[in-house]
Amino acid sequence: MSLQEKLAALKAHAEGTLLPADMVAVLHRATDELIASGAQDRALKAGDKAPAFTLHDADGTEISSVELLKKGPLVVTFYRGVWCPYCNLDLEALEEARSEIEARGATLVALSQQNAVNSRKSHRQNNLGFPILVDEAGKTGDAFGVRWNLPGYLQDVHKKLGADLTTFNGEDSWTLPMPARYVIDQTGTIAYAEVNADYTKRPEPSDIFAVLDRLKSENQA
Repeated sequence: MSLQEKLAALKAHAEGTLLPADMVAVLHRATDELIASGAQDRALKAGDKAPAFTLHDADGTEISSVELLKKGPLVVTFYRGVWCPYCNLDLEALEEARSEIEARGATLVALSQQNAVNSRKSHRQNNLGFPILVDEAGKTGDAFGVRWNLPGYLQDVHKKLGADLTTFNGEDSWTLPMPARYVIDQTGTIAYAEVNADYTKRPEPSDIFAVLDRLKSENQA
């Protein structure tokens, strides 16, 4: 089953069985408003220079994008948190694709605003072989243009669902990244970008294979 099929099945189950209709309506309203705001169109795109970042992984090790790019292209995925089942499916799919990504000479990292404790939980629950980096207060997400502010009515729903961001993230900005996937080449230029204001939709990990193949071919030329 593809990632898209898994996400669609999860959405159908969540909205048809797990969540009350009024809560589903609020989630749809928030997504529709975010899409209408044009936020995803203002995020960094292919051809833009990627912001350099130095962040800590879940164990406190400092990881620098500049250092990673010395080894090869960098695949960066922004996700919302361990509390988001759509994000967990995305991370699982990326782990399944990791050997293919690494075979093409690239490094894979995931970024979220959640604190180190919850990042470790994400890493453990999804059996990940790539690091989760702590983007404190979403500063790196903001630099990429994917960070957004949750309206008050959506904050209330998050609390009812047990996803209070002040607890998971350890700060009270009530911001999240839109789910996003980037491939950055060794010059620091974005070679691929996929940003979606609808958190239930993610690109297939295999979508980046052709981009990584091209970068590898260009590097060998």
